[in-house]
Amino acid sequence: MRFIYLFILFLVSNLAAAAETATSSSESVANGGAVTEYLLKNGMKVIVKEDHRAPIAVSQVWYKVGASYEPDGITGISHVLEHMMFKGTHSLAPGEFSRIIAANGGRENAFTGRDYTAYFQTMSVDRLEISFKLEADRMRNLTLPADEFKKELEVVKEERRLRTEDKPNSLTREQFYAVSYRSLPYANPVIGWMNDLNNMQVEDLQKWYRLWYAPNNATLVVVGDVKPEWVLEMATKYFGPLKAEQIPKLKPLREPPQRGVIRTNVRAPARQPYLLMGYKTPVISTADHEWEPYALEMLSAILDGGSSSRISKKLIRGQEIAVSAGAYYSAFSKYSGMLGLSGIPAKGKSVPELEQALRAEIELLKKELVSEEELQRVQAQVVASQVYELDSVFYQAMQIGTLETIGLDWRLIDQYVEHMRSVTAEQVREVARKFLLDDRLTVAVLEPLPLENKQQVRAVSGGRHGR
Repeated sequence: MRFIYLFILFLVSNLAAAAETATSSSESVANGGAVTEYLLKNGMKVIVKEDHRAPIAVSQVWYKVGASYEPDGITGISHVLEHMMFKGTHSLAPGEFSRIIAANGGRENAFTGRDYTAYFQTMSVDRLEISFKLEADRMRNLTLPADEFKKELEVVKEERRLRTEDKPNSLTREQFYAVSYRSLPYANPVIGWMNDLNNMQVEDLQKWYRLWYAPNNATLVVVGDVKPEWVLEMATKYFGPLKAEQIPKLKPLREPPQRGVIRTNVRAPARQPYLLMGYKTPVISTADHEWEPYALEMLSAILDGGSSSRISKKLIRGQEIAVSAGAYYSAFSKYSGMLGLSGIPAKGKSVPELEQALRAEIELLKKELVSEEELQRVQAQVVASQVYELDSVFYQAMQIGTLETIGLDWRLIDQYVEHMRSVTAEQVREVARKFLLDDRLTVAVLEPLPLENKQQVRAVSGGRHGR
């Protein structure tokens, strides 16, 4: 009898603790899987999506901080902090986090974007508690040793050299965004400007960590072969005791009106020229009408949605004016973004000819309605792509985490396919006429210098560093 009494008391006390920690919950069904959402007492959100096809789960912790949060002088600090999150806590030595995950058969990594920083592990379900324990530990107990910071900062600088400064197309893209935006922080690269990295101190990192890495600025997303009640219990156990912090409230930002085409040329050692064009466009959170971002996504897919798209069929294979070209747009970001076009002219063709050809495709979308046949074909491709992504537990979690962290409702995932199917030819033409204008356009051109200049540039910059 005493054993039964103690067991009941244990269950009651655990349920009471969970009730104290979870202030609210909601349930939904998203793309065939049940989704349950909880809000812990300390302000941390927990979102669980069940997918019982395999005995694994992905756990992602998303922080509402990224490159767009960074003031001038410390650009790149969110990315540097991401690196340092693997360099030890009060209870773990540098690198031990990754060793523990690997020893338990898991895979882990992290990424920093404009509007978020996220950390993830994919584990067997019976080892998922280890992930929660480790993530909760480094959310508040990072040590940030000065010697590790100094080494890791050099790693980030080398990453910048390899991915941007030594890649002319990436260098052009960085310059493109730098001149495109006047107010929005998307002008700054996620990896940061080299001068800011050169002058970054470990004290800067300590302040940034304390400012943003708190449970009330984080969302835990778990997708896989789990029960929501168990995830809540583990989240309550490890994240529940963490103290909430006073998170800064950011002022709303809007890009001022552009008055004419912005042009920039980048001269760098390269094999071939490169063209980058972008029209400032709204996103879900800034559009005048709900359908506009979806019409822009459809327009982008019409231009560059596979081998049968207009750019591929007409500019690459037909006119043979480009060896490669494409279009891109995303409706999901914190601030307004761009519908972009890029390409490399074919041998014997020039950048101005490629720009003219891309502009001609834009003008055609303004003048003529897309045929019903083409619209339905592109819609089918977009839907198939969305269904394919949802086959992965990782990308299911990615979609939930991204939307939640940029301030949108994750339930938009459920509505995406229907919104895309509802786009009409008239709406595609309307967004082309409204947004694809010279007063919204930025053009960047890479002018190739002889490749032998590359060695001279490296010598002047002081060579390479890193591990």
